[in-house]
Amino acid sequence: MNAVATRAKLPPSRHPHAEIVHRLEAGGAMLPDTPENLMQIIGIYKAYAVPMDFYWRDLLYIGERVFLEPLPFFKYFLPKEYLELHNHYAGDTADLRIWRGEATAHPELLAFMERGETGRLPRLLHHLWHDRVNMEFAEMCMRAMLWHRGMGGRFDPYLDSDEYKANANRAIEAYFRGNPAMLALHRLFPDMFIEQCRQASYYANLGLFWEVMAPVFFEMSDLYDEGKLRTVPEAMNFLVNGIFAIAGRPIYHHVYIRGECYEVIPKSKGFTWLYEAALPYVEAVFYRTAPFRGTKSYNAQAHQIPVDQKDFHYGILYADVFPVGTAGIPPTLLMQDMLHFLPPYLVEYYQRHCRGEDDMLVQLGITFQRSMYVVTSAVIQALRTALLYPLDDPNPRHLMANRQFFEGQMDRFLRPEARLRDVQRSDYR
Repeated sequence: MNAVATRAKLPPSRHPHAEIVHRLEAGGAMLPDTPENLMQIIGIYKAYAVPMDFYWRDLLYIGERVFLEPLPFFKYFLPKEYLELHNHYAGDTADLRIWRGEATAHPELLAFMERGETGRLPRLLHHLWHDRVNMEFAEMCMRAMLWHRGMGGRFDPYLDSDEYKANANRAIEAYFRGNPAMLALHRLFPDMFIEQCRQASYYANLGLFWEVMAPVFFEMSDLYDEGKLRTVPEAMNFLVNGIFAIAGRPIYHHVYIRGECYEVIPKSKGFTWLYEAALPYVEAVFYRTAPFRGTKSYNAQAHQIPVDQKDFHYGILYADVFPVGTAGIPPTLLMQDMLHFLPPYLVEYYQRHCRGEDDMLVQLGITFQRSMYVVTSAVIQALRTALLYPLDDPNPRHLMANRQFFEGQMDRFLRPEARLRDVQRSDYR
């Protein structure tokens, strides 16, 4: 159904973002449908998916194995076991095969881990030279979710339940068995290690979320290369269909200590991917996060950041990536990661439009911002599908309910920091 048919039953929207509201009503995305936009978002999804393949594996490794290590110097040194861990949504053994590629770590990731930018060196030297995947970015995403708690679902309230505390206590005492000093510390200050366990649970939560997104982005890249994704709405609808296909994926937290599994959050709790991971992630990371250190004063008397967490607006949808990448989660870390895995057509595009090679990081950051507006559009359309009415519903009252929903979503982009107006322009580079 097109926008003209929709507006035949409804008066034109009076929202400041009316054009985008009408585009959403027509089944489109917040990003305009142009070949250039499609090429950019698919190329950056591919570049994002490769480091994400490391992120999800290392997040699970930290949550499941590193756990409460007091000095986790080697938490970014992913063991072979986790590099060979099969993704549940890729390969022949998949629970649901989204990507037709392999289930183990991506070949481009393995090649980069071995050689980096400086050549073949011991892993420790690559790490100290910072010639590696920037897991700090992934951890800051996790901390944003941990800090912006209460984003819906049952996972977060469970972390405060007596059942969770009992499960966590069993894992904590098993982890520190044979270490009387740490056990004594735990008994003196039990909340300290419970809070660390909650953080480990969010490591697992985000790892399980990204385990799904990596094969989704890989498959979108392959479909584009095959000429099977031709428009921005088609790309968005692939995401929408993916959201519903894996909405019920279990979210859990298991800890492995000396060969024994401790179910801190059992699968039997029934926590699911959509409500316990995806929606809280979008809310906490895309929209809210926190000001990048050094750009705002955290002093309450300075009044430079909002009083209420609900008013935080420092995610990638609001980020000014031009000067130093000042979103709450420094996108410069992710931008540096994506730089290594850009498809050739995107490199060629940047060579034509960049102000020199040093400008490429900024340009791919802006491309990433465009792409996240498409992901957010998919989430908005998925919520509308789940909660409201079809876009071609013949009942005008139902169409008006859809419109009010879309306009409510667009209200979040009325802030002057929002980049929604910018991404409408092809010259936003």
